[in-house]
Amino acid sequence: MPPVIKQLPPVPAERALKVIGGRWKAVILYYLFEGPKRLSELKRLAPGASQKVLVQQLREMEEHGIVHRKVFAQVPPRVEYSATKLGLSLQPIIASLCEWGRRHAAELNAIDETEERAEGTRRAR
Repeated sequence: MPPVIKQLPPVPAERALKVIGGRWKAVILYYLFEGPKRLSELKRLAPGASQKVLVQQLREMEEHGIVHRKVFAQVPPRVEYSATKLGLSLQPIIASLCEWGRRHAAELNAIDETEERAEGTRRAR
């Protein structure tokens, strides 16, 4: 049975951003591509995210069919999150975003260094 999905925008780009947009969703997916993770592992990998926000973002991604939540029947209960087949289809997109982020940082660093050299030259005059 398909997951219950909140109303999503009809425009494809807007829909995609709604599904993967959010402060921690791309980070969570990045780590889930490596394999199933428990909430405590995700919290350790994304220390800036509160547990409440991680749980909220995981639930949203579960509703959108890109994350699977597996509860193990044991005491204490154990829960693992993993990327679904649909979620794994986002792997090349997230990889492209990572590459763009690296290029962007390198470009801005190059611009900052150029501006610093120009500022140093102006001061020397």
